[in-house]
Amino acid sequence: MKRIATVLGLGMLAVSACAPIPVEQGNTPNGPTISIARAPVLTNDGSPQSAARMFVQVMRRMEPAVERECLQRRTQPINCDFQFVVDDRSGLEPNAFQTVDSAGRPIIGFTLSLIAQTRNGDEVAFVVGHEAAHHVLNHLDRKTGAASAGAVILGSIASVYGGNQNAIETAQRIGASVGSRYYSRDWELQADYLGAIMTMNAGFDPVNGARFFDRLPDPGDHILGTHPSRASRLGQVQRAVADVHSGRAR
Repeated sequence: MKRIATVLGLGMLAVSACAPIPVEQGNTPNGPTISIARAPVLTNDGSPQSAARMFVQVMRRMEPAVERECLQRRTQPINCDFQFVVDDRSGLEPNAFQTVDSAGRPIIGFTLSLIAQTRNGDEVAFVVGHEAAHHVLNHLDRKTGAASAGAVILGSIASVYGGNQNAIETAQRIGASVGSRYYSRDWELQADYLGAIMTMNAGFDPVNGARFFDRLPDPGDHILGTHPSRASRLGQVQRAVADVHSGRAR
């Protein structure tokens, strides 16, 4: 049995994450349907104890859900054995991230400040779904490729126009940044869409979860912004929910 370990200023909390998600089966004229039972309503009253309890309860449900979704949706032989970690250093900004270890195992991390700012289980679940979607969609490898391509392109342009070696290296560094940033907005929207579906399939409400965006600074829609505008992200979530309800997505 796997366990999630989280440090939330309350000592070590070990969480069994193997609880099955209740489902109900039914029949329609178009065939059998499966309805995921709604997750219990979980809220954060602002105390560290409440935030820790809510986070742990959401992860008990989300870990098996995202691993199942990863196995079903992956298009390459990626590792779907997720590990979830909490960075308990003080003073860090609210953030969540996805990476892989040396063996290719996906890791999803959260800062304490992000957990503290989430108001309910739907928000935690949506953040988990979004970060897991980045892994399923192979964005980490694609981002590295985009950055390399940007560096080659701008470095070549600099050399054609007679730039010296220092100028070429500077252009390559700029190109790497532009390459990864240019593509990241589309990937964020893709992760919002798939993450919303994964959140729904675990029994949480992604529209309510995406309200977390309302409390973050709006990056607008700048051409080199690393994240899309708040409105476009909420639109993706709403589209995903509509597609699931209409049968266009699952």
